Amino acid sequence: MPATKIGKLILFCSLILLLTQAACVEQPPLPTLAPPILLPQNQESLAFAVPPTFTPPGPTATIDPLLNFGDNSPLRPTQTPSATPILPSRTPTPTHTPTPTPTPTETPIPSATPVGSGPIPPYLQGDPNRSKLSIHVIFNNDPRIMTFVRQAQPAVIKGVDDFGFLAEVEKESPNTIIIGRRNWAGQEYNGNPEEEARKFVQAQLRQYQLNPAVDFWEGWNEPDPGLERMAWYARFEQERVRELARYGFRAAVGGFATGVPEMDEFALFIPAIETAMQYGGILSLHEYSAPVMTFGYGSALPGYPYHADRGSLTFRYRWYYEELLIPRGLIIPLIISEAGIDGILGNRPGPAGLGWADFQQYAVQEGWGSTGDEAFINQLAWYDAGVRQDDYVLGFTIFTAGPVAQWGPYDIGPLLPKLADYVRRQE
Repeated sequence: MPATKIGKLILFCSLILLLTQAACVEQPPLPTLAPPILLPQNQESLAFAVPPTFTPPGPTATIDPLLNFGDNSPLRPTQTPSATPILPSRTPTPTHTPTPTPTPTETPIPSATPVGSGPIPPYLQGDPNRSKLSIHVIFNNDPRIMTFVRQAQPAVIKGVDDFGFLAEVEKESPNTIIIGRRNWAGQEYNGNPEEEARKFVQAQLRQYQLNPAVDFWEGWNEPDPGLERMAWYARFEQERVRELARYGFRAAVGGFATGVPEMDEFALFIPAIETAMQYGGILSLHEYSAPVMTFGYGSALPGYPYHADRGSLTFRYRWYYEELLIPRGLIIPLIISEAGIDGILGNRPGPAGLGWADFQQYAVQEGWGSTGDEAFINQLAWYDAGVRQDDYVLGFTIFTAGPVAQWGPYDIGPLLPKLADYVRRQE
């Protein structure tokens, strides 16, 4: 994999203390195959020690036409002026004023030595002066997708299974951070986690090698291991990070569904955060709500006091950072790799429905806008205004462009021109 893609990446200090974890059925760890990659601190001389660049098969080989062999472009910091997003007047802009919160005794938190005291490099900081709104893509089957990329020059983008167009994304918008995920049916917490992580990477390795435009690869989709299996999953993610690094790739760890994990569960995931930071990785998770994106905002989590700038669904990530990660010096860059409206959430108000399109009338009635399109875009602007206050958030991708089958009510294709206009107005 070309060194230019990863050459600007700065890694954090080496792991000092691993948290002692226990899986439901204790499995002895396997030997680590990849040592931490130690890079010089001089930004101009960063170099990534990786295996030789993958050579595609010859012209007679059968290659999936959706795959690409595009070269990598270096990640570069974006520089854009500030602007005020569109927000409905009835809803206040999210404010983020961290306040000290005592750790409840009923939620034990493992101790850890702070890792990474240096500053986060600019290209892995969220820029508060520009929009962090972007799109999740299932299939590049809509010409408005690439038009959005060219016009909006988004901070991030995510592709699932269809990766061929991501080389064009890299060419048209070289500052965009690209996230990829390959669907995987075998999300089972069985066996030795290190061995299972290696099998996972090896099974998908060809896809990684054929698609060097992807900056960070996600693993499992929306795991919810619970308290009993979180230690297993943390070890799985640690070894996935290391196995990817053996081949010169970087990981987005976590991938948790909206509304999970709970705080004591996330505490058991901290070893995976530490390992990801050693290898230049990031954290990813999903945040949805329904019938509007503000439902659950301001709700406390079990065992923790109320905070006006956090929620049980949207802005849930602030609990993890303020209570667990920031006190430990683990300010890992974050991408919310799915966001928006998802009506499958339980115990909510409003009508039956799935994606944003099913809740247009409700959102209009609630005062978010005069049309369904405007009401949803104003909710996204509200969310954008909040995440822009957190430097560690790189961006969020709206689910979804290029939908198939059951994902029709989530289709943001018709909104893409308006979303591009919104992003441009924030510059």
